[in-house]
Amino acid sequence: MKKIIPCLDIRDGKVVKGVNFEGIRVVGDPVERAKLYNAQGADEIVLYDISASVQKRIIDLELVAAVKAVIDVPLSVAGGIGNVEDFGKALAAGADKVSLNSLAIRNPDIISEVAGKFGSAKVVIGIDAMKAGAAYRVMLNMGKSDANLDLLEWVRRVTALGAGEICLNSIDADGTKAGYDTDMLSAVCAVTALPVIASGGCGELAHFAEVFAKTPAAAALAASVFHMDMLTVAQIKEFLTVDNGQWTIDN
Repeated sequence: MKKIIPCLDIRDGKVVKGVNFEGIRVVGDPVERAKLYNAQGADEIVLYDISASVQKRIIDLELVAAVKAVIDVPLSVAGGIGNVEDFGKALAAGADKVSLNSLAIRNPDIISEVAGKFGSAKVVIGIDAMKAGAAYRVMLNMGKSDANLDLLEWVRRVTALGAGEICLNSIDADGTKAGYDTDMLSAVCAVTALPVIASGGCGELAHFAEVFAKTPAAAALAASVFHMDMLTVAQIKEFLTVDNGQWTIDN
């Protein structure tokens, strides 16, 4: 079963959105948006506090609890997780899964530590990547810094360390509404057996069909199309049907 996942990027307690990580603007209240997407049939909600790391703090745990209180689907959170204790606090606040990005790059052993303590199913590795010549590079600081990591090598490593899932965000496609980076997704899916969430670039119904038709991605995450009320989760699920576990266009 493929999943449709709305993502709430949070800054200063509000849902925000930009293009290629720039031009960020406020687009709504996180609790109200989460409640709306839950009612529309979202398979999961992602809550990402984009200012937490910059401000050197953990994700707003009160907000995590508030969002979890209004939804009945899994909640995945990210932002400012600095150690195993923070990971546990996020779970205790109501998160079903916690995503690690820069922390995992700085300290890869944290992956095996949290997987060992809480279980691999709780551990998501968020990866921001972009095209660099014939390869793909892992990026840090919202796409501003090169992590000096080859994407496929990093995917193999996090898989071996015990991650349970990968959320792959294409910086090149982020916020452009031009479609998911299916080439990057296919390359990543080819080197890991972990579920891979497609992120970055969705702008219309056809993009959901395309990503599931062209790649083995387990889920499609989107933000702008939901926050701008361009599409609803229900509309997407009406457009797509399940046939033997695969999404196909509903004719």
